[in-house]
Amino acid sequence: MTQRLSRKSKIRPFDRVRDLVHAAVREESGAAAIEFAVMIPLLSLMVVSVTDIGLAVYRKMQVENAAQAGAQYAIVHGFDTSSISSAVTSATNSTAITASPAPVQFCGCPTNTGISSASCGTVCTGGAQAGTYARVSAQATYSTLINYQLVAAAYTYNAQSTARLQ
Repeated sequence: MTQRLSRKSKIRPFDRVRDLVHAAVREESGAAAIEFAVMIPLLSLMVVSVTDIGLAVYRKMQVENAAQAGAQYAIVHGFDTSSISSAVTSATNSTAITASPAPVQFCGCPTNTGISSASCGTVCTGGAQAGTYARVSAQATYSTLINYQLVAAAYTYNAQSTARLQ
């Protein structure tokens, strides 16, 4: 019997450690805080990425609107390269937008696929005379907020708008 007691006394410290480990595994208080601490970097990256995509789409829309504003200016005020370029750059609050390449005035005939270049005064295939058109371009570069390693760090957006002047 004494041998049994001494044997139990030797096992007892290991039993205590095992009981403490089991109690720690079963304990649930603080688990939500640990899960939140593990998930917060992932959630933060998702928020920044969605914001970054939204800003990139917004920059693309600004470029398209700037090209359209330049074409509308040419319709109302006539063709003037510097004035149209100024209308493009001042169409939005972004200083990154430029009128590049410069606005171009040309003569052409409308087709099913767009405007084909023609000499001024010639007769188009539909019987109408070639019209005078203005082609306005806008360009801007967007740099991502963080370096994602899998995608480019900067994107260049281009937009063109063509309008008939006469």
